[in-house]
Amino acid sequence: MSQLLNRLPGAIALCLLTVALFYAGGAFAAPAEPVAAAAAAVAETTEAAANEAAAAVEAAAAPEEEAAPTPTLLAHQAVAEVDAAASSWILTSTALVLLMTLPGLALFYGGMVRRKNVIATITQSLGVAAVVSLAWFAAGYSLAFGVGQPMLGFDGDTVQSFIGSTEALFLNGVTMETAYSAAPGLPEYLWIAFQLTFAIITPALVTGAFAERIKYSALLLFTGLWTLLVYSPICHWVWGGGFLGSAGVLDFAGGAVVHVNSGVAGLVCALFMGPRKGYGAEAMNAHNPVLTMIGASLLLVGWIGFNAGSAWAADAIAGVALLNTLLAAFAASLTWKIVEVIEKKKPSLIGVLSGLVAGLVAITPAAGFVDPKGAVIIGLIAGPVCYASSVWLKKLLRYDDSLDAFGIHGAGGLLGAILTGVFATTAVNSLSEGANIPTQAMGLAWTIAWSAVVTFIILVICKFTTGLRVSDAQEAEGLDTTLHGEGLENG
Repeated sequence: MSQLLNRLPGAIALCLLTVALFYAGGAFAAPAEPVAAAAAAVAETTEAAANEAAAAVEAAAAPEEEAAPTPTLLAHQAVAEVDAAASSWILTSTALVLLMTLPGLALFYGGMVRRKNVIATITQSLGVAAVVSLAWFAAGYSLAFGVGQPMLGFDGDTVQSFIGSTEALFLNGVTMETAYSAAPGLPEYLWIAFQLTFAIITPALVTGAFAERIKYSALLLFTGLWTLLVYSPICHWVWGGGFLGSAGVLDFAGGAVVHVNSGVAGLVCALFMGPRKGYGAEAMNAHNPVLTMIGASLLLVGWIGFNAGSAWAADAIAGVALLNTLLAAFAASLTWKIVEVIEKKKPSLIGVLSGLVAGLVAITPAAGFVDPKGAVIIGLIAGPVCYASSVWLKKLLRYDDSLDAFGIHGAGGLLGAILTGVFATTAVNSLSEGANIPTQAMGLAWTIAWSAVVTFIILVICKFTTGLRVSDAQEAEGLDTTLHGEGLENG
């Protein structure tokens, strides 16, 4: 009994603790439903707040999107609507056309000069590329493809007929959103780069006329002035909305703009500077025809971008231009070889390669306007015509066009431009409508006159500033060592 009494307070305390825990548990358990409800309410409130925030963001963004300003465009521009397929092809074509100059033309010309002038000749192509790139960036592109503005009392249309504008000097106004108006599917920066490669190879071709005797400083000055004063205006006349293109002159990839232009300029340079020392009295054989073979092969591959790229899209016209390029090149190579065998009894490698290039030149203005049958005929005629110009005419008139800049590019370009008026067909290109010889001849006459006169003026400027020719001693030793301090090893 005493033990029970002793345990009673502990038992009472245990009961009280149990009751307290029971009620405490009930107190904690009882609000479970309100807490869940509150949690759900909080979740709903959070979701509603998130929805409201999202709606507010959309509402804030919508006016901003609508209010996004249209890019300010220059007169020659459109808003870019990039065509990925066309842009991919022109990116590739840009690389191919650059390949034509570096290293294609550099090696083609480098293999045909004497050993003591190989490095100097190759360096000329690189120097031309550097100067033209900066001139094109600074003003050439704007002058060639800008839209002429009122100037010196002349209205904009009159100015536009002859020259572009100065709006895009140093590429001001060119952005990631702009395109050239005639090619809205291409970013304008890509269009500029593609056209730059054409601007580079044109004066690079001229260097073949005065190889082995020009000062390097004179070459750089000549190139800069010629790009801005000769190439850019003629490019504008034909391709940039000028009066020749408006008159219906057809020049798909540069028969007049590139080849006749450079060939005539080369002839003027050869006549103005005079022949190399010993020309006609001593042998001036090509030092390495293998280099010329490599260069010609690179020119052939690059010409695919030159001609097929001038379709500005990866389409059927690009396809026919590519095929026409190959057919004309090999046809001309064959007929040049035949004429050479008849006259000299042997087909030389240099001759066969010259015929190949002659066919490439002749088909250039016609590539996207004629069908393959027309291309083959143009090539077959180009071989003998360019052979006659490079061999017989040069001997008859006794001028020293060192590497046949006029003989191949001038004569081939003239022939191709005229025959474009004969063989152009709307079955290939709707722009061929109305093609004719008189219109083509008119375009050639303007190109020849401007190129000849302005090239002569530029040569006079160079003569009285940098000087044009190296000294007799330098020419005798060779330009590699005297101008560049380098030379090929003997052996």
